[in-house]
Amino acid sequence: MLLDPQADSAIRAEWDALAARGMSSLAAHTSASNRPHITLVARVDLSPLDPDALDGIRSFPITLGAPLLFGSGDRRVLARSIAPSPELMGVRETILAAVGTGDDAPHTAPGEWMPHVALARRLRVADLAEALDLIGGEIHAHAHAVRHWDPVAGQITTLAELRQP
Repeated sequence: MLLDPQADSAIRAEWDALAARGMSSLAAHTSASNRPHITLVARVDLSPLDPDALDGIRSFPITLGAPLLFGSGDRRVLARSIAPSPELMGVRETILAAVGTGDDAPHTAPGEWMPHVALARRLRVADLAEALDLIGGEIHAHAHAVRHWDPVAGQITTLAELRQP
């Protein structure tokens, strides 16, 4: 799920701030597929989603909150937490129902999913205090679109543009 342009810019500014200090940051990943986003489901074999499944879903508010760390060892994923609103949970459930059951990646498996927007992969724990100083307060955003990224084909498909209610 993509965020509105203002939130996208705010996250990119945090990516840039980390990169400017020589820290791990998603700013270094310049592929067209790399945009601030919330991963709703990830699978090796993902059934095609019927675009009609997303009909009627409107944009809704999303709050990007406190930083999170994922992983273990001396390098971690640094991310922004996302408040799991009823609207966000509903969109995720709609998508899971539309694609059916499958072998979900551990970070998107039912019961394991933690909504977030990644800021850095492989951030050194030793850099954490400085990195946290570069991250601002809450970002108030809106869901903007739902897309599918197929890494094997290198293809991005917009599944739904979410209109304001």
